Amino acid sequence: MNFEFPVYAYDAISFVASVALIIAYHLYLRSKVKRDRTYTVQAVNMIARTAWVETIMREKKDILAVQTLRNSTMAATFLASTSVLMIIGILTLSEGSKMETTWHALNVVNTQSSELWLVKLICLLMDMFVAFFSFSMSIRVFNHVGYMINVPIELKHKMITPAHVVTHLNRAGKFYSIGMRAYYFIVPLVFWLFGPHFMFVSTIALLLVLYRIDRAPTIMTLDYSDVD
Repeated sequence: MNFEFPVYAYDAISFVASVALIIAYHLYLRSKVKRDRTYTVQAVNMIARTAWVETIMREKKDILAVQTLRNSTMAATFLASTSVLMIIGILTLSEGSKMETTWHALNVVNTQSSELWLVKLICLLMDMFVAFFSFSMSIRVFNHVGYMINVPIELKHKMITPAHVVTHLNRAGKFYSIGMRAYYFIVPLVFWLFGPHFMFVSTIALLLVLYRIDRAPTIMTLDYSDVD
């Protein structure tokens, strides 16, 4: 009795394995942060934003607050606009009838299918829509923070306190981080267009890079004993 391997099996296995690796990596980061609050850059940024808001509101550094929030809003706007351009580019890939044949030229498992090609493009579109939504929400929350952070503490408003503003600002940072993650995850999804084995290898390479950039840098002490 001959057993015929399903034509989509290699892609399904590669996709599931890649998603499992990504989930395992983020669970690992979460467990590390629970033990050490300064293990990741994201955790350190949350601490820094908390101290920054308290300093701005108590010392009334309104101009510094506006400039910093403007820079964050501009960065999120640029990335949201870029995700729209990438969505348009992905949609153009679905128009060519022979595109899947060209992209699968290096596919060693030889799983060429118009339906599978559309599934891959849909995954790419979903990833970019997540990025666009996340950056758009980040811009929205940054704008709200811009009004709240300039409210004087002397008013003693029960809702607009430094702790409340910090919650909103960290939420904006969380949306920004999710958008950046969506940008990173487009790497294995693009390589998936070439073949399932490319997706799995690129996922491992991406996680190795993320492991380096997610960890907070080690604090170095400067030695001035030899300085004249």
